[in-house]
Amino acid sequence: MEFIIGILLLLTFFGLAYYCIKGHNLMIGFLVITIAWTVLSLGGTAVSSADFLASNPVLTDTTLVKMLNAIYQSAPEGWGTTLVNVCWGAWFGRVLMETGIASTLIRKTVELGGDKPMVTIALLNIVTAIIFTAMTGAGPVIAIGVIVLPIMMSLGVPKAIAMFSFMESVAAGIYLNPVNFAQYRAFFIEPSEMEAFTLGWYAGKWGYAAVIISVVVATVLSGIFLKTSKTSHAWAAQTRGAAEQKDAPFYTLFLPIVPVALKIAFDFSVIGGFVIAGFLALFLCGKMKGSFAENCQLVNKLYYDGVVDTAPLVGFLLTLPMFNKVASYASPYFKVVLGPVMPKSELVVCVLFAVLLGLGLFRGPMTLVGCGAATLGVLSNVASFSVPFLYCVFAIPTITVNIGSCITQSWVAWGLAYTKVESKDYLKLSIPCAYIAGILLYVLTMVTMSGMGPEWFI
Repeated sequence: MEFIIGILLLLTFFGLAYYCIKGHNLMIGFLVITIAWTVLSLGGTAVSSADFLASNPVLTDTTLVKMLNAIYQSAPEGWGTTLVNVCWGAWFGRVLMETGIASTLIRKTVELGGDKPMVTIALLNIVTAIIFTAMTGAGPVIAIGVIVLPIMMSLGVPKAIAMFSFMESVAAGIYLNPVNFAQYRAFFIEPSEMEAFTLGWYAGKWGYAAVIISVVVATVLSGIFLKTSKTSHAWAAQTRGAAEQKDAPFYTLFLPIVPVALKIAFDFSVIGGFVIAGFLALFLCGKMKGSFAENCQLVNKLYYDGVVDTAPLVGFLLTLPMFNKVASYASPYFKVVLGPVMPKSELVVCVLFAVLLGLGLFRGPMTLVGCGAATLGVLSNVASFSVPFLYCVFAIPTITVNIGSCITQSWVAWGLAYTKVESKDYLKLSIPCAYIAGILLYVLTMVTMSGMGPEWFI
């Protein structure tokens, strides 16, 4: 009976994968599979053998009500910190847009690059990655995209290459973004272990190198693609509006990296960094010259707009911890079916994930913002790997493949509509990048994160 329950759970897993690939709402999908796995796990306790139940106390050392409360109440409550970070990060992104700091950084970068497209691409990729170590969400990506994309296309960069270069550099910055780090970290680690796995520890060990590898691969491939394609100046007139905008003061241009720098250097509060840098930006850029009531209204509007930017993500994050929790109750049945075939070697895991990177596309079973959470639940419960190792293993398909390369990502879908690039033309550029960067990142993971053991945090 345990094997049958495991097969049924596996079938629902594939059903979720198909659901995600079709592009349906992730919040509803994870809520439905949470309910399905709850029913199957509870049903399994009624029909499984006594020996099986005795060897899996997670299924028996609790009451029915406590189990349901743990899944549907305690689990989403435990993600409160992550949600708060997301909201304040979105507010900070709106501040950088409102003050013109982000757009000024882009324009100054273009001036430095002159009329040399490849130099400009390289500089824009670096600056965009730096910006998105602090900004997050579809709103900020679109706000920067409407500046960067017309500029690159006005220099003769074909629109598909311009979009590819920009989206991949956004993804590169996400590797050090404190909001995304907190969001993904919550998949892997219990609250009692949070203090050990800090952004500073992760950045020094793996994160900085991940950003550099991602930017270099995207830039080199952009150069190769540019050499083998025809230039086009069809968008030359569309940069005029951006050029007429007033520049932010030069001494404010460092503010986007303040929250990240404070977190990495001093393990300073992420929200505190957003608040300090955000209000400094508003005051130094002259946005707080009105009355007290007007200033309050401005701050409130920016917070409102930021939360709207992240509303779909918040809904997803409120259902995801329910799924993560129920996965712990379903894991004994997965072990029965998959335990003998799941990789238990770090090298095998890295090789397997590198080969299957394409499954990170279309919200597939490799990405945490798709049905990869189910894959993580299975892998982490049939073998003992350290949290940092698993984090890096799943971050690569989640960030490089899904966020940067997949057409189901919200801002990539926007970019396709904005630039009139065909999906197949974008995927022809992004998939090779995903594999090249991904393989290099898995090599980095083996070098830096392997051999730690499951008790790394003690």
